[in-house]
Amino acid sequence: MDTFIQQIINGLVLGSVYALVALGYTMVYGIINLINFAHGDVLMVGALTSWTVVTVLADSGLPGWALLLISLIAAIIVCAALNYSIEKIAYRPLRNAPRLAPLITAMGMSLLLQTLAMIIWKPNYKSYPILLPGDPYNIGGAVINNVQILILALTAITLAGLMYLVNKTKLGRAMRATAENPRVAGLMGVKPDTVISATFIIGAALAALAGVMYAANYGSVQHSMGFLPGLKAFTAAVFGGIGNLAGAMVGGVLLGLIESFGAGYIGDLTGGVLGSNYQDIFAFIVLIIVLTLRPQGLLGERVADRA
Repeated sequence: MDTFIQQIINGLVLGSVYALVALGYTMVYGIINLINFAHGDVLMVGALTSWTVVTVLADSGLPGWALLLISLIAAIIVCAALNYSIEKIAYRPLRNAPRLAPLITAMGMSLLLQTLAMIIWKPNYKSYPILLPGDPYNIGGAVINNVQILILALTAITLAGLMYLVNKTKLGRAMRATAENPRVAGLMGVKPDTVISATFIIGAALAALAGVMYAANYGSVQHSMGFLPGLKAFTAAVFGGIGNLAGAMVGGVLLGLIESFGAGYIGDLTGGVLGSNYQDIFAFIVLIIVLTLRPQGLLGERVADRA
């Protein structure tokens, strides 16, 4: 029973990270129908920026929580500026081009960011320090630490704030209008370019938050660390329903739980043939089954039909 509870905790934590990144994917897709495959690498830049700030301030005498907060703010600023530049330089000129052009550009941008990160931070793995010490808490034989609690709390708060932003604020209305029809929205006083840039900035902030939390939880950073979480977060967005904020959250959490249970029980299910390193196959098998039965995802797509 303690293994079952532990896998639930691990799955919720991992799923929360996927959900934060998936929200960035789904916001951008919901407005301009673009899959930003460089989004996972923005997570990587956020994690490495945080590591750099923490390393520089290591001897400052600041408490761990202050170092984590300062590094998170720095990561959000850097990632927001990066994603804003990517949108303006790489994606905006291709907005009216055939869909294949921005897709290939996004893949190229992903490789470019990984290469630049490798040059700046070197390719070796770097240890991310423990900034929130404390004995783990025991829950029915399972354990959870302060970083994992923080990840769960921040994810819940972020989703609530994002839903409020999209549904209750002027910027949110502008986002929904731009998603519906950017030309008509422009005639109504909305500036589509500004709205799209704001969407990329918000997505970058979510990726930076996910990157810092991922690094703090797993204890290492490296230039290619964003590829697999980015791919799985995109999978989670499709799983829940691309363009649907609630779907991205549900898809991320479910994917994390599936992956966690796969890691915990795959050995027993296969008679020891497969180990926990094969956990990824469970997530993608379930994705294939779901999309075969329900191609629009669990909660359905929310992408506007444009005139």
